[in-house]
Amino acid sequence: MLRISRRFERVLTESSLITAAQLAEAKEGQSAKKSLIKTIAELGFASEKDVAQAAAKGLDLEYVDLDDIEIDPLVASLIPDETSRRHTLIAVGAENGTLRVAMVDPANIFAIDDLRMLTGKEIEPIVSTEMDILAALDRLTNAGGSLAEMVETAAGDVEFDSDEDGEDTSGDEAPAVKVVNLILTQAVSERASDIFVEPQETDLRVRFRIDGVLKEIMHIPRKMLGPMTSRLKIMSGLDIAERRVPQDGRFGIVSNGHVVDFRVATLPTVYGEDVVLRLLRKDSIGIELNDLGFSPSALTRFRSSFNKPYGAILVTGPTGSGKTTTLYGALHILNSPARNLITVEDPVEYRVAGINQVQVNPRAGMTFAAALRSILRNDPDIVMIGEIRDTETALIAVESALTGHLVLSTLHTNSSSGAITRLIEMDIEPFLVSSAVDCVVAQRLARRLCTSCRQPYKPSVAALTEIGVQVEEEDIPQIYKAVGCKKCDDTGYHGRVGLYEVLLVSESIERLTVARASADEIERAAIEEGMVTMRMDGYQKLLGGQTTIEEILRVTA
Repeated sequence: MLRISRRFERVLTESSLITAAQLAEAKEGQSAKKSLIKTIAELGFASEKDVAQAAAKGLDLEYVDLDDIEIDPLVASLIPDETSRRHTLIAVGAENGTLRVAMVDPANIFAIDDLRMLTGKEIEPIVSTEMDILAALDRLTNAGGSLAEMVETAAGDVEFDSDEDGEDTSGDEAPAVKVVNLILTQAVSERASDIFVEPQETDLRVRFRIDGVLKEIMHIPRKMLGPMTSRLKIMSGLDIAERRVPQDGRFGIVSNGHVVDFRVATLPTVYGEDVVLRLLRKDSIGIELNDLGFSPSALTRFRSSFNKPYGAILVTGPTGSGKTTTLYGALHILNSPARNLITVEDPVEYRVAGINQVQVNPRAGMTFAAALRSILRNDPDIVMIGEIRDTETALIAVESALTGHLVLSTLHTNSSSGAITRLIEMDIEPFLVSSAVDCVVAQRLARRLCTSCRQPYKPSVAALTEIGVQVEEEDIPQIYKAVGCKKCDDTGYHGRVGLYEVLLVSESIERLTVARASADEIERAAIEEGMVTMRMDGYQKLLGGQTTIEEILRVTA
C-alpha cells in the first residue's frame, strides 16, 4: 500500500485543499489496504486529481495527466513492475541521463534514492494520480493489442471444425490455451467478478460482470467452443467426456501479483455447454469491515453483536451482494488461537489460516445439516454456516446459538426484518427465533462513482422522494452524477460500495417475533430503535459523493 511522506501531508494542509482535521480523520479511517489519498477521495474531502495538482503546486513540480501522453514501454520497463507498483510510480521519459518519473508522492526521497540506485540515472519527479499510474501500468502489462484482436489471431490457428462435443487440446501453445489465458488475464485486469462463456447458434459470446453489471466483451468463432470448454474443464479437474450434466470445480492462477481462485460451473444448453467462472481474489478476504462501506453507527451496532459469546448473526441479501465477504470480515476479527472456529460452506470460497473449514458434499451425504451435527461434537466456539437452506439446518443453527455457540450465517431475504419471518416460515418456533437471533444485517452493493469524472448537481424533489427522502426545494443538497471517462471505461463508475441496514433484536422485537408480527411491523419497530434502512444508508453515501440515485434505486427495493 502507498504510504505518503510527512512532507506531502504538510503540503496538502498548507495548500488549504483539506484541513488538518480532515487529514486526521482520513488517517484515522485509513485501512491497511488503502492509501491515504484514496481515503481522502472516498470521504469526499478532495478528488485524487485535486490532491495531485495541489502537491505539484506546493512542491513546484509539473503535474501530468497520463491519458494525454504516450508512454514508451521501453522507458517504463527501466523500472521493474514490482518496484513501480510498490511506490506507485512510472517512468514516462528519458533524456541525457535523466529519467522522468510520474509519482503520487514526489516528496518520497526514499523511493527516489531507490530509483537512482536501480537505474543509474538522475530522477526528475513529476506528479500524477494514483489511479492514472496504476491504470498505465495495467495497460503496459497487457500491451500487445486488444483482447479481441489477440483472440481472433489465436482462433485463426484452429484448423479444424469442432461441434459441441469438442476436442481436447494440450500444451501451452495450443490456440485454446492462449485464448483462455487471455480471457482470464483480462478479467482480472478489469476487476470482473464473473466470466460468462456462452455458446450461441453461430458463435461464442464472452461477457464479464464488472461492478455488478454484465458487459459484453467479444464474440469468438464457434469452432473454439469445444477446445475452450475442454481446456477449462482440464484446469478445473472436471470430466471432459461428460457433457450431458452440470459439473463444478475450481482452479487458481497468479495474475499481476494477485492470487485469484476461479470457481467453475458448466451447464448443458441447446447450443453446447455454458461455462461460468466466478473470480475469488485471495487478497480481498483479508479486507477489514471498515473498508466495506459500513457507516460508523452501523458498524458499531454490528460489532456489538459478534462480540457476544453466543447467539445467531444473519447476513441477508441476493447472490453476489457480498454476504460472504462481510462474514469473513467478522471472522477476521474473531479469529484467534483462543477460539475454535469452524465453517461449513458450499463451496469453501476462501481458505483462511486458523479456521477449520468444511466443504459440503451432498453426493457423499455431507449436507449442511450432517456437517453441523458432526462439528458440534468438535467443541467449536464459533460456527459459520455458508447458507441456511432448509428447516433442518435452520433448527440446528438456532439450537446451537441457544447452547453457547456464536453462529454466523447467510439467508436469502430482501430485508433484515424479512429474515426473522423467513425462519418462522421454515417451521422454526417463534420463541426459539426470538431467543437465538441477536442481529440481522441486510446488504446490497451499489456501484461507486468514478472520482475523476463525477459532476455535482442538485437533484429534483421528486428524485429524492423516490428514494424516501423528503426535503423542501430550498434545502435540496448537492450530490454527484455519473458522467464517464477513460478511467472508468465511460461508465461513470469504478468499484462498488456496500449499503447496509443492521437490525438488533431488542425486547420489543422479540415480543413481535413471538406474536408472529409481519416483516413490516418488525421493520417499523427497528427504525424507531435507531436502525437506518439501506435506502437511508444509500442517501448518506449519496451526500458523500460515493454513488448515485440511480444506483440506490437499482439495488434496493
